[in-house]
Amino acid sequence: MTSGSPVLRGGLLALLAAALFGLSTPLVQRFGVGLGPFTTASLLYLGAALVAVFQRRGASVEAPLRRSDAPRLLSMVAAGAVVGPVALAWGLQRTSGASASLLLTLEAVFTALLAWRWYGETMDRRVVTAVLLLLAGGALLVIDQGLTGSVQLTGLLAVALATAAWGVDNTLSRGVADRDPGQVVLAKAALGGGATAMVALLWGEAVPSTVAALALLVVGASGYGLSLRFYLLAQRQFGAARTGSVFAFAPFIGALGAFALGERAVSGLWLLGGALMVAGLVIHLIEDHAHGHDHEAMEHEHAHTHADGHHNHRHQPMPEGAHSHWHHHAPLHHAHPHAPDAHHQHSH
Repeated sequence: MTSGSPVLRGGLLALLAAALFGLSTPLVQRFGVGLGPFTTASLLYLGAALVAVFQRRGASVEAPLRRSDAPRLLSMVAAGAVVGPVALAWGLQRTSGASASLLLTLEAVFTALLAWRWYGETMDRRVVTAVLLLLAGGALLVIDQGLTGSVQLTGLLAVALATAAWGVDNTLSRGVADRDPGQVVLAKAALGGGATAMVALLWGEAVPSTVAALALLVVGASGYGLSLRFYLLAQRQFGAARTGSVFAFAPFIGALGAFALGERAVSGLWLLGGALMVAGLVIHLIEDHAHGHDHEAMEHEHAHTHADGHHNHRHQPMPEGAHSHWHHHAPLHHAHPHAPDAHHQHSH
């Protein structure tokens, strides 16, 4: 059995993904001034594609994408790499960066509910409490922005549409979380960036300056490329609902970034909302879910090691470290800390 809680590992990966994505929102607003939404989206995802080229690992280490993944991947591209970023880019031109960042909390609601409905992931009291704290904190932050008079309804509605699209994307991505994350990021980013670039050209959107183009490529590489990689790795450990809930911390980080760029001062409501979000995050990270459970026989392919208590098949010679191949799991009963990953989909 590997040391360390899978919940803590998954939570920290999700938090890292949230930090990278959260900081990208005020930066997109700053460098996307005067650009069309399709141009902005294309640069973000082309940046993600560039960084993904250097993140791929060999087929012996990670499970490659399969032809059967194509419908899911195309749906992810449509929702997460076209509708989501285009709606966000459009909305960012019509509301404040802090307001948009904070409204992204809604993404956790859509992700958690869809993961519960589509995958049957367990939503116990601890998880529900954490989600509610995060949402309450986000609501206070949005109310705080509304009191300043800096919120424009049309911009926020566009950002809300982006959160719904990314909620669908997040839930769909659970089905490819065990594939090579570099390959998933590259395929999604290249298809999404190419599609939005084509629409931008046909629509006649303004050509970005060199500085703006390079800046958005860098933001896309970190906030959309690296962030998606860490998000997929978190889903392996943590499940879709929990990953989406911890990822709800991204709006708070984005608001901090907006304030750091000089948008406005901090208020009492902002501090209270931030405190609630931190409390929800802590509840997730200290979750300790352990009990006796049964594993049914199954076969699949994904990156794994032979020190986690679930992969007891033999090789000759035995490999060292992570590797990937099609393998069989015999029925097993044991008890250990776990989260709703690919091997723990049992009901409670």
